Amino acid sequence: MDDQARKELLELANAMMPFGKYEGKYLVQLPEAYLVWYRQKGFPKGKLGRQLEQMLEIKQNGLEKLIYPLIKK
Repeated sequence: MDDQARKELLELANAMMPFGKYEGKYLVQLPEAYLVWYRQKGFPKGKLGRQLEQMLEIKQNGLEKLIYPLIKK
């Protein structure tokens, strides 16, 4: 994994939902059903939308357990 990919993965792991029902939660903590709903509705534009889409892919493949250790305490 190159430095850029590592940086993006760390950013994704530490990204938080900025609004709505799950405001203040890490994206990895969002229920998969919520992410599926967003996919059906259309992910937001920009970085948040890309991160939500990536998180859905991670969750659908059962890989979220690999994200939790990357969260900065």
